[in-house]
Amino acid sequence: MRRLLLSNDDGVHAPGLKALYDALTKHANLRVVAPDRDRSGASNSLTLSRPLAMTALDSGFYSVDGTPADCVYLGVNGVWDEKPDLVISGINHGGNLGDDVLYSGTVAAAMEGRNLGMSAIAMSLCGHRHFATAGHLAASLVGAVDQLSLPPRTLLNVNVPDVPWEDVKGVKVTRLGYRGPAEQPLAVQDPRGRTRYWIAPVAANADDGDDTDFAAVEAGYVSITPLQTDLTRHQALNDVRDWLDAFA
Repeated sequence: MRRLLLSNDDGVHAPGLKALYDALTKHANLRVVAPDRDRSGASNSLTLSRPLAMTALDSGFYSVDGTPADCVYLGVNGVWDEKPDLVISGINHGGNLGDDVLYSGTVAAAMEGRNLGMSAIAMSLCGHRHFATAGHLAASLVGAVDQLSLPPRTLLNVNVPDVPWEDVKGVKVTRLGYRGPAEQPLAVQDPRGRTRYWIAPVAANADDGDDTDFAAVEAGYVSITPLQTDLTRHQALNDVRDWLDAFA
C-alpha cells in the first residue's frame, strides 16, 4: 500500500484536513504533519531563524510550530524511515484560484513536496461546507495517480466546487486565471489608538476566460491545473536581451 503525507495551511485541527484523512485512510498508509495554527497565506516560506518543534497528538497527527513548507520538509525527511510516495495538501477552506497560488500555503506545501522529489497535489474546496465532495475526489485521484506522468517539478492544483458530489458537473483541465490589482488595506484603530491595517479581500477577476480555473469552478466543474516552479517569462527573454544590447 502506498505511503501518503498529508499537510495543509489551515492548521492541524482544521475540518478539511480531517475530511481528507477520513477519505484516504482506506486507500493508503497515512501520516499527517501540519501547522499548529492557521498559516494561510504563508506561501513557500521556511523557518530558518529557530529550531522547529514537532509534537505527536492524540489523534495520531503531528503538529509543527512552523509553516506548511516546514511541515512537508519534516514529514518527508523526519517522520518516516522511507519517504512518502505522494504529498497531498488540503483540503483548504476556500479556493486557491488564479493568482492565489502565489500566496497559498496549501499550494506551497504541495510545492515543497514536489521540490523534494515527491508527486504532489494541492486540494482546495471553494467554500466551507462540502468537504466530503473534495475527499471523494481525492480518493479517486490517489487511485489513478500512478498512471499520470508529469514533467519534473510539476504539481496538480485542484479546486472543487462547494456542492454535493452528485451535483459536480465533471472535471476540467484548466489554466490559471488572473485577478485585478488588490484593493486598498482597511485601516482600523486598536484599543490604544494606534492604526493597524487589514489586508483587503481579493480583487475582482481580470481574466476568467472559459479555459481558466475560475470559469470551471463557477460552472460547477472541478478544476485541475498543472503548476510548475519555473517563473521565468520565456517570451520576454529576447526583449530583455535586445534592451540590454541597446546599452552596449
